[in-house]
Amino acid sequence: MKTTTETPASDEFAALCRQAWDTLIPARASYLSDVSPHYDKVLHDVAQRTEHTGSLGKTDIAALVVWKRLSAQTRWVTELMSLPDTHVRAVTERAVTAVRDTTLTRSEAARTGRGIIAELPGFHTGDALASAILTAAAPHRMAVYDRRVQHALDTLRLPLTPTPGRYGRYLQLLDDLLHHGRAHADGWTAPDIDTALYWTGFSPQPDQHKPAPAL
Repeated sequence: MKTTTETPASDEFAALCRQAWDTLIPARASYLSDVSPHYDKVLHDVAQRTEHTGSLGKTDIAALVVWKRLSAQTRWVTELMSLPDTHVRAVTERAVTAVRDTTLTRSEAARTGRGIIAELPGFHTGDALASAILTAAAPHRMAVYDRRVQHALDTLRLPLTPTPGRYGRYLQLLDDLLHHGRAHADGWTAPDIDTALYWTGFSPQPDQHKPAPAL
């Protein structure tokens, strides 16, 4: 297991990872039960297009803004929309190639892809939309990060600080969870864990059947 300066002592960290599965398993089951199977179709559609094109354009990014329920009334959106789509695709194509590079570990690929996406307006800080783009580029390898995921990690006492390189460390953390949860993780992918974390950080009321905004 690759550790970072924010990783607790190995025995303590392994115990936290194993304990987290007691929350993750029912959380994912609840998400699959309570959320319409059509909700994530936008992400799946963008991922399918990306599989064929090898890049994401402005229309794809706009679709993910809607899927993440982010505000489009910000300066970065104007700046992004003012760029030629060919430029946006040139940047995202490099990011797609990076996150699909199996010669890199998952966390290394995530870190590289995230650094490339940062070249576009609005992606220098914050990982919510950037992680959605990278997940659409490699849906079985990458995972989405947002503030609800962070809330869940804090609740589970799994350390992830907001210092630079957070997205790469997040993917390493998901690998650690898969490693330490072998007894539970059969068939689970990184996106399965991010769904479980998202739902853990959401905590819906009984009459709520749709995800809250994921910013």
